Amino acid sequence: MALVSGGGVVITHWLLVRGRGDEPLGRRVDADEIRRHSSSKRPSVQPGELAILYAAVWQAIFGVVEVTGEPEHDPVRRRWAWRFPIRPLAVVEDLHDAPPVEAAGVFPQSLWRHSHIRLSQEQFESAHRLIEAVLARSSA
Repeated sequence: MALVSGGGVVITHWLLVRGRGDEPLGRRVDADEIRRHSSSKRPSVQPGELAILYAAVWQAIFGVVEVTGEPEHDPVRRRWAWRFPIRPLAVVEDLHDAPPVEAAGVFPQSLWRHSHIRLSQEQFESAHRLIEAVLARSSA
C-alpha cells in the first residue's frame, strides 16, 4: 500500500472521491477548479503524495493530483470540515471519456461513504496508465 522513497519517506497513494449521489459532478471538468479536497474525518494524506480523482455516480477515474499541503480543520463547517490542497497533474476533461474505476482494480462498493481511500501501488499505476491513455487519444 505504501512505497518508500529514496529518502526513506513512506509515500501512500490515494483515491479521492469527488461528487456525491445527490450532487454528482457535471460532465465537463475544469482542471483550474481542482484546488482542494474535503473530508469529514482528518485525512492521513501528506504533502507530495499522489492521488487519483474518482467521480462518484459516474464511477469513473478522471485525474491524477498531487497533495500540496497539510490537512486543515475548519471548525465552522459542520460537514466536510477537513480540507487539503491538491494540484492537478493530468485531468480528463469530459467524464464520458473517463475510464471506469473497475478497470484499475477498484470497485465502487468499496468506496461507499468514503471521501478517500488508500490505493495499492498496482491500483495507482493502473489508474494512472488508464488516464494517460485517454489523454493521449484525445490529443492525437
